[in-house]
Amino acid sequence: MQHESSLLSRRGLMRTAVAGAAAGALPVPTARAAVPTPARSAKRVLRIAHLTDIHVQPERKGGEGMAACLHHVQSLRDRPDVIFTGGDLVMDSSGADEARTRLQWDLFQRVLKAENGLPVEHCIGNHDVWGIHKKDSKTTGSEPLYGKKWALEVCGLETRYRSFERAGWHFIVLDSTFVTENGYKGRLDEEQFEWLADDLKRTDPALPVLVLSHIPILSASAYFDGDAEKSGDWVVPGAWMHIDARRIKDLFVKHPNVKLCLSGHIHLVDRVDYLGVTYLCNGAVCGGWWKGLYQECDAGYAVVDLYADGGFESQYVTYGWKAAEA
Repeated sequence: MQHESSLLSRRGLMRTAVAGAAAGALPVPTARAAVPTPARSAKRVLRIAHLTDIHVQPERKGGEGMAACLHHVQSLRDRPDVIFTGGDLVMDSSGADEARTRLQWDLFQRVLKAENGLPVEHCIGNHDVWGIHKKDSKTTGSEPLYGKKWALEVCGLETRYRSFERAGWHFIVLDSTFVTENGYKGRLDEEQFEWLADDLKRTDPALPVLVLSHIPILSASAYFDGDAEKSGDWVVPGAWMHIDARRIKDLFVKHPNVKLCLSGHIHLVDRVDYLGVTYLCNGAVCGGWWKGLYQECDAGYAVVDLYADGGFESQYVTYGWKAAEA
């Protein structure tokens, strides 16, 4: 680990190591920290660590688990250039009151500031939206930080969706959470969809495009989240996968430079290749909400390598975290 003192405080490393030992965790592994770079003829231009569904909380040592994951990312011998978060940064603010929501966001900020030295691009998820469930959260809707405002403020974001260019790629970050009267759906509001269509139209067609969302646009593992087949037919709720996937797919067909879509939300890992676009659902930092495995998926994150020719490689990396007692 080169120049580690500039990225991780010695105190932070010791603190997490002690907590990890108590929980049976491996916060700063050695042998597991080797993620090989596949041989390709094209030049790699960017390495991304995609950390989705952190769901940080004080219970079950969620803060220590988040720190252990950040340490693992930064201990890779071929260190990522940037971290993309994938939403659901806190355990839940959708049904939490103001005090509980503040507790979670304060913990998220403290851990990220103390234990991370890499640049971060944030994406927000449904559990980051304060007061979706007004009765449980005791909100009225008139609070200054109600809805997505709290998450945007913590993440330093001016808008809930955006695009930017880096290393010869065009990146689009979407807001997947469409709030309804009784909860939410995975879909883009009309304003956002029109913006997306215009953004793709304005993008140089020679630039490969990566789309980051919390809820998967298209996912195979959405069929295994819960009991989607219990009625005798496959029924995948619109809160598990984008209900407007057909519309988005039709838009992507018009822009063959859209290469890759990253998501989380399901806490499972899958890859769907459809009409020239690869959709990756990249597990969860918290695994099964800090309780261990979720189905067959362990706590982890994805390492995504982007290449100058529009190609990519992705690997799901576990970081050795063991579930703590409640």
